Amino acid sequence: MHPANDIATFVRVVDLGTFAAVADEVGLTASGVSRTISRLEDRLGVKLLHRTTRRLVLTQEGETYLLRARNILTEIDAAEAEVTAGRGRPRGLIRINTGTAFGKHRLVRLLPDFQAQYPEVAIDLSVTDRRIDPVADQIDVTIRVGTLEDSALIAHPLGEVRRIIAASPKYLAQHGVPRSPSDLKNHNCLLLSGFARQANWPMFDNGRRVLMPVKGTVSCDSADLLLDLAIAGMGIVRLGDFLGEAALADGRLVALLSACHDEDASPITALMLPGRQNIPRIRVFMDFLKAQMPARLG
Repeated sequence: MHPANDIATFVRVVDLGTFAAVADEVGLTASGVSRTISRLEDRLGVKLLHRTTRRLVLTQEGETYLLRARNILTEIDAAEAEVTAGRGRPRGLIRINTGTAFGKHRLVRLLPDFQAQYPEVAIDLSVTDRRIDPVADQIDVTIRVGTLEDSALIAHPLGEVRRIIAASPKYLAQHGVPRSPSDLKNHNCLLLSGFARQANWPMFDNGRRVLMPVKGTVSCDSADLLLDLAIAGMGIVRLGDFLGEAALADGRLVALLSACHDEDASPITALMLPGRQNIPRIRVFMDFLKAQMPARLG
């Protein structure tokens, strides 16, 4: 087996945590994967993994080797992609991950144009509202809405999202229109569960920024479903402007408290594994996103 294949197997063992998981992925037996790692260790003359009955643990040498191994594999991928790109247009697979709301209300509108421009680039799109590990899941481009934690990933800003407060005409006809931040205390507010701060909506009261505690009878872990509930007349919702854009435009929702609401702008960011931004298919996708987002997100 080529040394690069041994390196790739080692990285996937670390990412997936067991020989069996890697074996299922590559079509080998668990013992075959274990022998590959042993062969790599023999060639290096060091132990990379401590093997116990329950888990695999990196040795100090393994941690050092893992960092270099990831860089080596990325450079191999980039080199092969750059060489083959000379034969024609960018090609190959891009793995993209994003949240449900952004995927449905923004990215899905952009991908047909990208596919038309680059028909030889295939897309594997995963959509989830939980935080994923781009390294373990081998995601080329991860799109995040909100403030980022410190990360070794390469970040490219794509724009920003602002919050809006809105309700349906049906709800407002039944319960009245809030005219001031304090009026929210008397309304049923739809809340995003799993984020405690979402129960405090930032408002300006006599020029002073305050966090207005709100409550309601419905909470949900999907902002997209909260949008549907607001349109159905269940209550008042606070969400990203790109979610409510269409409903506001056609009158299914009415914007509220715009003059005293803190829109709380947050960044939209694309994250990539170091080195992968130089792979032609990923580079053209990022160029496309950065060109399209300001015009289409405005």
